[in-house]
Parts: sequence; C-alpha cells; structure tokens
Amino acid sequence: MGPLIPNDLIPVEWDSIIAIFIGICFGFVLESSGFSSSRKLAGVFYGYDFAVLKVFFTAAVVSVIGIYYMDYLGYLEVAQLYVHPTFLWGAIIGGVIMGIGFVAGGFCPGTSLCAVAIGKLDAWVYVAGIMIGVLLFSELFTYFEPIYDGFFMGNITLMDSFGWNPYWVIFIFSIVAIAAFAFADVVRKRVKKVFY
Repeated sequence: MGPLIPNDLIPVEWDSIIAIFIGICFGFVLESSGFSSSRKLAGVFYGYDFAVLKVFFTAAVVSVIGIYYMDYLGYLEVAQLYVHPTFLWGAIIGGVIMGIGFVAGGFCPGTSLCAVAIGKLDAWVYVAGIMIGVLLFSELFTYFEPIYDGFFMGNITLMDSFGWNPYWVIFIFSIVAIAAFAFADVVRKRVKKVFY
C-alpha cells in the first residue's frame, strides 16, 4: 500500500501541502514541549535536562518499529522509502559544525525557527547566523564542493552497510534507548537543578 505518493494513492501535487501541514504540527509540538527555550535544549549537554534526548530517542524508536511493523503487515514497503544519499565527509564536518552551534547557541535550526516565531531575541541572532552561514557557503561553494561531494557512499543505511538484520538492529536500538534514558536519569539526579 504505502508509501502513499509513489504508489499514486495521493496525487503528487499534495506533496507540498502535506509537508507544510506536517511542519506546522511539528512546530506546534516543539513549542508546546518547551523546545523553543535555548536553556532547555542546551540542558542535555550540561546534564540538567534530558527532555530533548528522551523525546527524539522515543520518536526514532517508535518510528522505526512502526515502519517495520507496517512493512510486516503489508501496509508499507520499506524498499520504496527514500533514503538520503550519504556523503561521509560532508556528514562528519556538518555534524561537527552543527554540534558546536547547538552547544554555543542552544538551538538547532528547527527549534530556532520556533523561537523566532514567538519573538525570542537570541533565536533571531541564531537564525541570522544561519543565514550568514548559508550565504557564505553558497558563495564559496566551488571551494567547498570537493568536501561536500567527498566520499559518496550511495543511498545506504547502516543495515545495508554491514549486512545486518533490521529486526536485530531495531531491538538493539531499543535497548540502547532504554539504557540512555536510565543513564540520563542518574546524571540528572547528580547535577544541580536549573530553573528557567
């Protein structure tokens, strides 16, 4: 049955409308959860608030279990799902830059836009920095292109790369999530509480 658009169950013209609707819902949930607060987001790095880790780990585990269960029942074909191509050097360098920006500013791009929407000044500065970075990257792309396109590995997943059984990966990932939740609770109890 699924994916819906590749199998012509929903017209391709609805693609952008569905994306906008999902984006609005995602932004609403982020703001409702308090994720437009840079202190809450940075708390995961300083050990006083692990809500971000718990929410996103939970989302990943529930999504992957749901996708493979729907594939098992025949409602979805995992082989038809889009897998973004892997450019290893770009992913590593981009991840480092993103991580430093996350710790320094207390936002990721999505949460910064949520914070801009409710008028937080620190988020405006953060988004301005993102725009300057995008402008510099686009203007200097010819210099960055070898890194950007470097070490292309195709549209692969970890399971494809190592030949792992997806059900074992899901099981191990779930165990890792539970262990991370338990570890986060131990750390949070030992760190001074921050009120914000």
